[in-house]
Parts: sequence; structure tokens; C-alpha cells
Amino acid sequence: MPASSTDPTPPAFRTPLPRPPELVLREEADGLAQFPYLVGLLAPDGTCRPVLPDAVVRDAPGVVDATGTAAGFHAELHLEPAGPGMRAATLTVTRTAPDAAVAGLRVELRLGPGDDPGWLVPGVFYGQNRLPGSTRPFPRFAAPEGDPTGLTALAWSFRADRCATPAVFARDRRGGAALAVAEHGSLGQQGVGFALAEGDRPALRLHAPYREEPVSYYGSQEPRPADLPEHLWQPGERHTLHFTVHLLDADPHAYAPVLRALHTATATPPEPAAWVGVREAAALSAEGLHRWHYRPDPPVLLETAAFDREALGARGDRQAMHVSWISGAPYAHALLLHARRTGDTTRADAAIGVLDHICAHLTPGGTFWGQWTRDGGWSAGWTGHRDRLHARTLGDATLFTLRALRAERARGVDHPLWEQAVRSNLAAALKGQDAATGRLAAAHHRDTGAAVDHRGSAGLAFVGALVEAADLFGDPVHLAAARRAGAAFAADVTSEFLCGAPEDVSLAPTSEDGYNAVIAYTLLHEAGDEDGRWLGLARRAADWTLTFRYTYDVRFPPHTLLGRYAFRTRGADQASPSNQHLHAFGLICLPETVRLARHLGDPYYLRSARENLDCFRQFVARDDGDFNAYRGMVSERFYQTDCFQSKGMLLTLSHAWSAGVLLYACEHALGLREFQEDL
Repeated sequence: MPASSTDPTPPAFRTPLPRPPELVLREEADGLAQFPYLVGLLAPDGTCRPVLPDAVVRDAPGVVDATGTAAGFHAELHLEPAGPGMRAATLTVTRTAPDAAVAGLRVELRLGPGDDPGWLVPGVFYGQNRLPGSTRPFPRFAAPEGDPTGLTALAWSFRADRCATPAVFARDRRGGAALAVAEHGSLGQQGVGFALAEGDRPALRLHAPYREEPVSYYGSQEPRPADLPEHLWQPGERHTLHFTVHLLDADPHAYAPVLRALHTATATPPEPAAWVGVREAAALSAEGLHRWHYRPDPPVLLETAAFDREALGARGDRQAMHVSWISGAPYAHALLLHARRTGDTTRADAAIGVLDHICAHLTPGGTFWGQWTRDGGWSAGWTGHRDRLHARTLGDATLFTLRALRAERARGVDHPLWEQAVRSNLAAALKGQDAATGRLAAAHHRDTGAAVDHRGSAGLAFVGALVEAADLFGDPVHLAAARRAGAAFAADVTSEFLCGAPEDVSLAPTSEDGYNAVIAYTLLHEAGDEDGRWLGLARRAADWTLTFRYTYDVRFPPHTLLGRYAFRTRGADQASPSNQHLHAFGLICLPETVRLARHLGDPYYLRSARENLDCFRQFVARDDGDFNAYRGMVSERFYQTDCFQSKGMLLTLSHAWSAGVLLYACEHALGLREFQEDL
């Protein structure tokens, strides 16, 4: 219902109030956590009318009951302990006036004064979220300046389905807190948000119905207007909002046990989400990768293939191949693993051909190129500069070419060209390692192989390659360099801000940064870890990575494609705050995540890995025509919120990496005892 001059909200709704009494949950010398009111009633113009407590009862330790009345509404808030540092909250609001009124609900928890709120909205917002030098526009927090037209603001609110877990975290000088809520409630989809109150007090917010403000992000440079659903309350109408409150210590990593608890508490259907078993998923994705993405002249795995062959044909296929990341070596390796296991010589030859083609064409600086295109041949890729080669792309290509070489040698087959290419890329990585800090380069110059810069965490991709090369080639220099780099990048992990892994997302946090870190630190631990430092960093990296993983199943409109197929999102990852869609890339570190769970003796990480593979054994086309795709096709994007496309839609392109990571994970799962029941 749009706001208008005839809006039924009573005038008292907008009456300014003096500073309200507060419900204090934590009070210390210079830090506190408090509810400044029971509930805020939001008018159509955004004005907040607080309902103040007029009665507060504390019946037992940690139990609080409070009531209040304002503007024709009555509110009741009940808080009770639900675990260490956690309280379950029930807020009931009733329209008591004899007339109707438009209002939304806001719950707000304020912390004490702070210097860095350390905002976290899982999958959506990380600290300031976008470094000043980032060229990719998406929501950013900056104080004191703000420019919503440039997607920079002091306060943000988001709909819940953008969030991997609908929760918001922040901290002050003495500790932290979080609010968490379900995606849907009796007022429809709910939401989370944050702001600075009184200049320097982090304020955590929940909204029912959701609010998206000051603007709404749709994946483009130009923001959309604020999205502010309204509800018209009829006399006597009552709604209840359930949420949880979490009081934390000052450790920036204190979010991890909260997300673990919320993951455990979220109910799931007893039947698995997967449409097919692991063995069938491997067969389908191998068929799709070879049938739709492989081209023999020259041997490449095309990055995309269109679902609609009749209308688009080959014109809908991207005539390009990255050497890794979205195509190339990792998926040729996966196809070769599958072909060797099944005795398929045709697919084995195709995979070998792709790896040969990549390894036979190195830059003058001794590294792989970034991308091949049919019209332009070899180039730097999507870095925005013809001489700049992205270290994550090079590192991934090196690691998975090395793994293909190891697997082939185990069968008695050697590929000297692959070893030569791997050694050449590793030499460039060592050359680009910062002598003072040990950081590996984020980018290399195509003509010299020298480091272009060291900003961001892209260089982590080379750590795994250095560790595995040290073992395969027996060269301790590689392991020493990997350990220096692991120590250098440790600050990125402990600061809870990894960024820069994908070529197309500049200096911004992404789930892909987390995958690289999990691989790197798990391998460092396995190469020797006397004091457990690498294992601790691997755990911390895994926890950060899981902030992107959906802990619940999004509710899709029944008329949408994802709704009709009952797509279950638990176990899927938000790609990044910049690319707010679900993707399967987390499968690239499934083997390391399973081994990490073993090293730690912690089933939480194994359960998450299982859910990840379970989720993406949905929507691999079982036959031609399945969800309007062809057999073996796998989409890159699942739209769980309104970003790039409407919620419930599916990108109608098969991606080489999407089929490739599924195939890679399935081939490994076939040999893991933890997945035998899923075969």
C-alpha cells in the first residue's frame, strides 16, 4: 500500500519522544547492549515511533517480560535463555485502536560506543564490504560520508533471502552481539539491517516485513529505489515475531559458534535434496562437460553453452576458455579422472588435449595465459589490462595441472609438457613473492612474470600448488615459500576479510577467497604443523567460508521455475556480496573440507560439505528437456533473491566450471567413506 496524504496512520505515530528508557542486556564500564524500545513502528515515510516499556518483569536469571503501548499498538516482549550467550525472543504486537493503520515492525539492539563495528551480514556484508580502491560497485559502509547513489551509506537494510543466514553482527569496544531471524514470518518476508546510532553506537536491526534501504541493489552500477513493503493492520490484528539475541565477546571470529548453532537449529526435511546419486551425477556432468563444452580444434572447454540450441545454437556458446577458474585445467583434470575410472578413452583424449593446449602456450613471462578466445587467441583474460595476469587464475591452473600430472603418473603415464608448465608457473610465483612480507603476488606481468601488485588474497591460490609441488618434485624451496606465504596471508584470515580471488570482482570479499584459503591452510597443515598453527587457520578460513553457505531453504514463489522444482538452497553458497546469486563453486574444496573435518574431529564441517554436494545434485539435467536444458547441462546461477534476475529464475546457460566442479567433487566423493551412502 503506497504512502499518501490519506494514510491511515494516526498523527501520534510521528510524535517526537524524549530519550526512551532502555532494556539493558549487558552493561560494562564503556560498553553495553540494550533494546532502546520494545519495538519500533515504522510509518510509510520511514518515521520510527518506538513503543516504550511501561512494565518490565524479570522472573528468573536471563528471563525478561516487558510490555508497552503506543499509537494504538500494544507490544509484549519475552526473552529467555536458549544457550550460552543466546536468548530466544518472542515479540507479539497487537493493533488495539478501532481504526486501521499502516506500520512495519523494527527490532533494534544497540551496542556501546565503538571504533569499528565490524559489520557482518552473512553472504551480504563484511566490514566496510568494499575497499575504496575496488572498481566493482555494490553496497558499502563508510563513515562519515555516504552517497546512496554510489551505493555507499551509513545504514543498510536487506531482505532476508539475500542472507546466507538471516542475521546481523557487530561489536563495540568491549564485545559484540547478533540478532537472527527466520526468512519468513507472519508478516511475510523479513529482513535485517544496521546503522550507527548517536554517531558511534552500532545498532542491529530486524524488520517485518523486510526493508531494503537506502537503495536496493540489483547487481548493477545503478541502484534501484528503496524497497519498502507495507502492512495494513486491521483492528484486533496480532502478529508475532520470533528471533534470537546473541551476546558475544570482542573476538571478530565470535560469529562462528552463532552460525553453527543457527545451522543446527534450522529444521530440514528428512528426505535429501539431491535428485540423483553421486555416481549418476558424475556420469551426467561428465557427459555434459564433454558433449556441450568440449571442442577439438583446438582442444578447449568452452566457458558456456546455451540451453536454447534451436534459437541460439553455437551463437549462444561463449567461444572462449579460461585456463582455470571458469573453465580449463581444473575441469579437464576432473574429466580425466572420470575417464580413467570408467575406461572412456575418447574423453581421456579430450581432457589430455585440453591440458596439452594450455601447457603448450605460455606467456613470455613463463606463466599460463589467462584466457583463450576463438577470435583473439591467448590473452590476459578479464583483468582489464592486457599485461595483467590474475594470480588466482594462474595458481588454480598450476595446482590442478599438477594434480592431473600426479594422477597420471600413478597410472604409469607421464606428461613432461605439464611438468614443464607447472615448474615455469611456480618459478614466476617465487619470483613475485614479496621479499619483506612473504606475500605472493596478486597479479603477474605477462611479459616478465614479475609481480604487478600484492593487494588482496588472490596469491593464496599458489600456496596449494607450492605445497603439492614440494611433495611431487621433492623440492623443499617450494614448501618454504608456501609457509612464508601462509604466514603472510594469516592476517587476512584473522581480520575476517579475504578479497580479490575472482578476476571480475575487484578487492571485494567473495566465497571463492574462502575456498582458496581452505585449500591452502589444509595442505599446509598436512605438510607439517608442529604447533597447530596451520590447522587453526584452516578452521578459521572454513568458518569464514561458511558465512556464505545457506543454512536454510529459501521459500520460492510456486509459479517460478525454482519453486516448481522445489529447489532446496541449504548447502548452496552466495557467490559474493557483489554477485548475489547461488553457485556451486564450494565443491572445489570438498576434499580439503572433508579432510579438515577429520583432522579436527569435528562433524560440523563434514555435514556442511555433504549438504553442499547434496544441494548441487539438484539441477543437473537428467535428460534432454529437463528444466528446459539438455542432458548433462549445469547452470551457473540460481536466483534466490532479486538480483540480476527475479527470484526463482535460473540462468539458462550451462557453464564448464559448474559441470566441472560437480564432476570433480563426485569423483572424489566416490572414494570417501563419508559419502558411500550417497552413491
